Amino acid sequence: MAIWTMIFRKMAKNRWLQLNLWFGLTICVALFSSMPLYSHAILQRTLFKQLQQLQKDQGIYPGSLRASTSISGTRSFDEIRSLIAKADRYMINAPARFGLDAQSYVITRGTQSFRVMPVDASDREKRELNVSGSFRTVSDLEKRVHVIDGRLPDPNRKDGVYEVLVTPKFIIDLKRDLNQEFVYKNKETGKELHLIPVGIIESKSDNIYDQYNVESYNSSFYIPYKQFDHDFVQNQGPLKLSVIAWQYAFNYEQMNIDRIDNYLGQFASINNYFNMRLGISAVDMPAKNSIATYTEKQEKLDVMLWSLYSPVMLMLAFYLYMAANLIIERQKTEISVLRSRGASRMQIMFVFLIESLLLGALALAAGPYIGVYFTKILGASSGFLEFVQRSSLDVVLNSDSYKIAIAAVCGSIILILVPAFLATRTTIVGHKQQMARSNKMSFWHKTGADIILLGVAIYMLHSFNQRMDGLKALALDPTAIQVEPLMFFMPALFSLGIGLFVLRLYPWLIKLVFWIGRRWWTPALYSTLLQISRSSSQYLTIKVFLIMTVAMGLFSANAARTINGNMEDKIQYTTGSDIQLSVHWDNDKPPPAAVGGGAPPPEDTAAAPKVVTYTEPSFITMQQLAGVDTAARVFRKDDASFAVNGANGATTLYGIDTYDFGKVAWMRGGLLQYPINSYLNLMASNPKAVLISRSLADKYKVKPGDPLSAKWAGLDSANFIVYGIIDYWPGWNPLPAAGDKDDPEVRLPNLVVGHLSYIQNHLALEPYEVWIKLKKDTTSAVLYNDIVKKEIPVENLVDAEQLLIRSKNDPFRLAINGVMTLGFVISMMISFFGFLLFWVLALSGRTLQFGILRAMGISFLQIIGMLLSEQLLTSAAAILFGVLIGNSVSSMFVPLFQLSFSASDQVPPFEIVRQLSDYVQLYSVVGSMIIIGLLILGIRISRMKITQALKLGEE
Repeated sequence: MAIWTMIFRKMAKNRWLQLNLWFGLTICVALFSSMPLYSHAILQRTLFKQLQQLQKDQGIYPGSLRASTSISGTRSFDEIRSLIAKADRYMINAPARFGLDAQSYVITRGTQSFRVMPVDASDREKRELNVSGSFRTVSDLEKRVHVIDGRLPDPNRKDGVYEVLVTPKFIIDLKRDLNQEFVYKNKETGKELHLIPVGIIESKSDNIYDQYNVESYNSSFYIPYKQFDHDFVQNQGPLKLSVIAWQYAFNYEQMNIDRIDNYLGQFASINNYFNMRLGISAVDMPAKNSIATYTEKQEKLDVMLWSLYSPVMLMLAFYLYMAANLIIERQKTEISVLRSRGASRMQIMFVFLIESLLLGALALAAGPYIGVYFTKILGASSGFLEFVQRSSLDVVLNSDSYKIAIAAVCGSIILILVPAFLATRTTIVGHKQQMARSNKMSFWHKTGADIILLGVAIYMLHSFNQRMDGLKALALDPTAIQVEPLMFFMPALFSLGIGLFVLRLYPWLIKLVFWIGRRWWTPALYSTLLQISRSSSQYLTIKVFLIMTVAMGLFSANAARTINGNMEDKIQYTTGSDIQLSVHWDNDKPPPAAVGGGAPPPEDTAAAPKVVTYTEPSFITMQQLAGVDTAARVFRKDDASFAVNGANGATTLYGIDTYDFGKVAWMRGGLLQYPINSYLNLMASNPKAVLISRSLADKYKVKPGDPLSAKWAGLDSANFIVYGIIDYWPGWNPLPAAGDKDDPEVRLPNLVVGHLSYIQNHLALEPYEVWIKLKKDTTSAVLYNDIVKKEIPVENLVDAEQLLIRSKNDPFRLAINGVMTLGFVISMMISFFGFLLFWVLALSGRTLQFGILRAMGISFLQIIGMLLSEQLLTSAAAILFGVLIGNSVSSMFVPLFQLSFSASDQVPPFEIVRQLSDYVQLYSVVGSMIIIGLLILGIRISRMKITQALKLGEE
């Protein structure tokens, strides 16, 4: 009991230190526990959004499951009936096996096809009329179809005539009205089957779950399900069964990524069950392709999260070690006294272990819940230190979070106990000797850790640069790499290594400054320079802390901004404007020939394809759409050809209105030699003027002023004059589909940009795109609604805003933005507390020194000046080093992120993005931390009592 009393008294005595240590442990637990929470929550939301998008894009309900099978003619009727009953029982339990609620369940069955003839058919009709159909049924038929004419069949009719439902198209093919009798005669048995269409049906459109379309089975006679089951399944009817299908609509919102293996396994089981059981089978689940990749995505995201968190973990390890070391340093006298009075090292370690376990238990109690809050912050991040009003992530604490949290606590306790274990070797004499030798070299510099870390980071950087060159040389697609985890860990290693190396040299610089001005320094500055030069190892931890915080903060900001900026630039450049719109043009194009039908055209006809005549829709209507600021006509012909300097080749031909195009087109600065509007103004002076791509100019030795002709199939050439040479153009990819663009053997795409009116007048009028720039603060929904209202026949629409939103919701991009933001915020928090902890304890240890200085006549303002100069030479210097190192690290390591982008798709080229607001935010946070810290330190110094300090000295 005595030992517990001692532990609690000791913890109470050092309560502020213990509180700082508990804070570090709690943040550590929260950070680690948030990793599985975020990975699960973001992938869960991404899966849900992806399934929603599948339904929106393809009109398919993503929760559907359909199993269909033909009926083999080699099996006996009794065997088929038994197998169908077993299959029905098997499928009825599918929701329980999948663990999903069924929104609907549809069973469809059909017979073999047979030829029908009107009972009153004429001889000519008997010869020429060839209409075939099959009996078909759907469970709950009356709930799934809408009778547009006639009535529902009567299943209790006793005269042997089947009352059936047909589609509008089929009733036309039958060439009879409703209530006209038809007959089918079996040539082998001579038996007849009579049927009467009594109703015309269409699919109900208000049920999104069934996805059963009667129009897809036009040649069908629909009868009630019970009647079909009795006459053709339970009993051997006049027709044989042909096909059976079971279709579920599961509630896909209940799909959980933890059960993905179960979903895929159940899908495979159904596939195996029906494989050749009744006949040829097919099982389809639209969500399968979406969920099949999620196990791999989760593994990659987990690896990325570990790599993203690694710099923050390094900071937390520093913080915990520093806090533990400061606590131990404060208690070294007590430890040495206990050792001198016979306490063993294990007994002392047991005391510190109990303290650590108590703090760890408290951190474990609060940390996971803070981790939930961290996860929600990650979900709301859209950029570095940028947050949006996005629907919150569905976060639930699970066993994985607590397992990782417990592992984090155990690791942290071991880290905390290391300085305690080292301190237990110290005797009273040794402790006094160490206090007298405060200028000894630190452990990091003794072991050369800075040189080792620098060497490792530089070697890894060299390896990555070689890999990047190899990817370009081999024309490989680097998208498979995605984001290499080491790309986040290497900068942390380099920052730590270069920071330690700079701090190895810094004390010598201080000594040099001290030596140069030793005759002129004021007493306060003299004392400060002497203190820093002689006790450099004392300040090492806090300086490394600040260097790492600032350097990694700058790297995180630049890395996140670069990844976001390049992805957004790629979308904007590819789209060319806010919206690309293509509408239907009426034309005299012949319909496509039937597959396998008709004779091949003569050779001379094939050589001269018919020129299609198009009717241009009103462009004014496009300009007057709601939300449109400017609209431009942009004609693109990808299969055009050109002739220049006696040579010819393939090219993409653009036709534009220079004035309108300049208003709507998006172009990143620096891609062209001159601003894009300068090229457009140059073209505007001559209708024959064209701009050509650098690839065309270099290969065919074309220069401004040269004549050039262009055309496409079936047309005569039109003459142009080259006015300028360009490297990029909105919407055009100058990179080859495969291979290195610098390889002379690789064919590069060509581009010719001319006047749309000239191309239409001298070549042909063909459909063009409408590029739209929206009004400021106008969303594309306004435009969509007006398009629907005016019934404009849109054939294709590309919305840059929607593409940007999808990109921002990508789980890997969310992880990068969220974790880098969270990491920076946590780094700032622990740096602030670490800064205060270090300086408060340092000042407490120098109470006697300040008291003596005050007794010697140094004023309070001079002591504040001494403290300020000490801060400038330690903390401010460390921040300055952090800025320099952070910029260097960004320049060296951020370019590696282009490995995450496909080399063939990265247009415009990869560019490091730095934004002034990020630097302002970083410096504001760091500056506020230093100012608040100095104010607190100043208040503590003002409250010092000189008499107590001198009395302490006498003792």
